[in-house]
Amino acid sequence: MRFDVSHRTVYGYGQPVSLSHHLLRLTPRATPRQTCHRSGLAVTPSPDVSRTSSDYFGNATTYITVQEPHTSLSIQARSVVEVLPREAPEASKTLAWDQVRAALAKDTSRDGLDAIQFAFPSPWTGASDEVEAFARPSFVPGRPVLEAALDLTARIFKGFQYDPTATTVATPVDQVFALKRGVCQDFAHLEIACLRSLGLAARYVSGYLLTRPPEGQEKLIGADASHAWLSVYCPGQGWVDLDPTNNVLPNEEHITLAWGRDYGDVSPVNGAILGGGAHTVHVAVDVTPRAA
Repeated sequence: MRFDVSHRTVYGYGQPVSLSHHLLRLTPRATPRQTCHRSGLAVTPSPDVSRTSSDYFGNATTYITVQEPHTSLSIQARSVVEVLPREAPEASKTLAWDQVRAALAKDTSRDGLDAIQFAFPSPWTGASDEVEAFARPSFVPGRPVLEAALDLTARIFKGFQYDPTATTVATPVDQVFALKRGVCQDFAHLEIACLRSLGLAARYVSGYLLTRPPEGQEKLIGADASHAWLSVYCPGQGWVDLDPTNNVLPNEEHITLAWGRDYGDVSPVNGAILGGGAHTVHVAVDVTPRAA
């Protein structure tokens, strides 16, 4: 499937900003099953400095500096992305999770060295003993790693309520676990914390999800939103995506933007300003399928 993707972020400031620096991750990644055919960025006011690069995890980045005084900042990225279908591995034929854990520490291959860095706690995915205990029933000894991870995904989906008012971007995993509610970012962080507490490698994925309006209704402009899910490392299969918010294996309708250890590594817009006072932020995302 091909998609037109628009991601617009608008900051409004109570007082003029004299200088702002921002790091943007708004260009969808190139992967074996995803191609970004084109991507463009429009910033108002026009930045005095704009540089493109990639970060440690290989995510495309753009660094901008705006030096003229401004009371608003608009950042809009537009992309054309093609996502190919992916056949899910047969969960019951993946390696036992405890074998995977033991092998990670000894695997010196390129894939193994890449995976091991995602097996440790990170600033947003620290887990208590209670979180590890929650994960354990899915991971009985000898159970295939993907079968166990899918079971954990389903348990989070069934046991936690989607509630955009319950948490903020800074809510820690232990609080999400206690509340039993949150949003996609929270559920991704929770499952990552569970997997890492058992010595498995899991990474955070940010992106977009095509949403469909109720039957008979038109889709509202800006109704799509940024989304988050995770990937678990399965030797022989590579990284397999899991979406605990929807209890699915991401496929054509999940568009990958960036990945890292947690949200802190992949925030779409990050930065610092001089001045500004109180401010507001408005984000609008549109994902539209292209005609064949």
